[in-house]
Amino acid sequence: MKLILGIDQSTSATKALLFTEMGELLDKTAVSHQQIYPRPGWVEHDAVEIYQSTLQAVTALLARNKAKQDSLLCLSITNQRETIVVFDKESGEPLHNAIVWQCRRGEKICAELEAAGHGETVKRKTGLKIDTYFPASKLTWLLQNRPAIAQKLADGEALIGTIDAYLIYRLTNGRSFATDQTNASRTLLFDINTLTWDAELCQLFGVPLAALPEVHDSNTSFGETDLDGLLERPIPIAGVMGDSQAALFAQRCFTPGSAKVTFGTGSSVLLNIGSKVAYSDSGLVTALAWVIDGQPVYAFEGITNFTGATIAWLRDQLGLINSVEETEELAADVPDTGGVYLVPAFVGLSAPYWQPQARAVIVGLNPSSTKKHVVRAALEGIAFRIHDVLLLMAQDAAVNLQTVHADGGAVNNRFLMQFVADLTRLTVRAARLPELSALGAVLAGLIGMGVYADLNAIAQLPRETIDYLPVMSTEVVTKLKQGWQRAVRQVLTE
Repeated sequence: MKLILGIDQSTSATKALLFTEMGELLDKTAVSHQQIYPRPGWVEHDAVEIYQSTLQAVTALLARNKAKQDSLLCLSITNQRETIVVFDKESGEPLHNAIVWQCRRGEKICAELEAAGHGETVKRKTGLKIDTYFPASKLTWLLQNRPAIAQKLADGEALIGTIDAYLIYRLTNGRSFATDQTNASRTLLFDINTLTWDAELCQLFGVPLAALPEVHDSNTSFGETDLDGLLERPIPIAGVMGDSQAALFAQRCFTPGSAKVTFGTGSSVLLNIGSKVAYSDSGLVTALAWVIDGQPVYAFEGITNFTGATIAWLRDQLGLINSVEETEELAADVPDTGGVYLVPAFVGLSAPYWQPQARAVIVGLNPSSTKKHVVRAALEGIAFRIHDVLLLMAQDAAVNLQTVHADGGAVNNRFLMQFVADLTRLTVRAARLPELSALGAVLAGLIGMGVYADLNAIAQLPRETIDYLPVMSTEVVTKLKQGWQRAVRQVLTE
């Protein structure tokens, strides 16, 4: 049996994973990288560290599986989508830290473009909103504030890529400069109707179109790599997909009306809306779910940009917990939050509110409040944000949701999964395998390598899930939602 090596480059770490042709995870290794905060609201990653972490994770994984190296069929890549890198064309070395999707440095630029009336044009072409969550405005900032980088780009000596394109360039020693449509479509520079980079959008943001990568279907070839000499023979890179769309793919949400939520540093809720572009007027964005063999599929997406990061904040900044795993027990140890609500607007509130100036609050504290109440409120705040997006999504797509698929590390938190089910009144079908983003890229790669013919064949592969059904009374849920809305109103700005 052939094996597939997967790379999952996320906001907080890089994983190397080994899968079978059946999608079974055999082994994995993760290497964390630092989060860089130059100023309040700014977030960066060291792209050199990310590349080195990738090689380090793969080296450790292959060292434990030496006998299986000859069975490697291909390398598949999934990645944090909106994080952007500008790097030297000759050496591949970054010219600036990667600017992360959480970074808010483009807010002023976005506000100016919105005020100038460009919002509708951008929405119709990209499916997205002019927001600094997406990298175009941050590239504008970089070009305006780093003249040396702007000059190298103008001279054709530098390239721009999302993390997948950067890694592919480094892993192929500059022979392949390519991305897939799921990543390209998150930049505000790509037309999801024509499936091409858009000259008008590039001009609007001042980004040189020539510096952007080739765009391929997710299941096509992206070159070959020997992983910087780790392999005795090169293997194809096949199966490249942004992390959230990859999770939708791995959940086999192949039919319109099927939805999933990926719980990560931020969370992305995606609903398959079929093969034609549609738009929401309620704060959702339209995503390119994937393009397989030239056939595009679209989705509504609701973004919540500080979910898992909220739990990390409890641990790293407040010291209320020592590990993420503690939160389930602490939350379950109290019957409720005692009226405490935590609105996780640490870097603004995204869909359906789109208030970048909003900031996180904890409300309802009283003398009897303990850290257990705060921890529970943090988990409930994540669930409330997911509920807000799912409710809006079902309304705009005119579908009657019955089930939402769940993946990501937080699916192991039974309290959180149950609370999402209670709030949404949906069955939450949680994947037993948290690494569905990596699996999605691998499944696309398996189609590309000819192991499976199409989506129908992928849909037949086995998977393990746990169902959470709503059990909380309607009266209690209604009261909780009312309290949540009061808390949200305290952070919304005019």
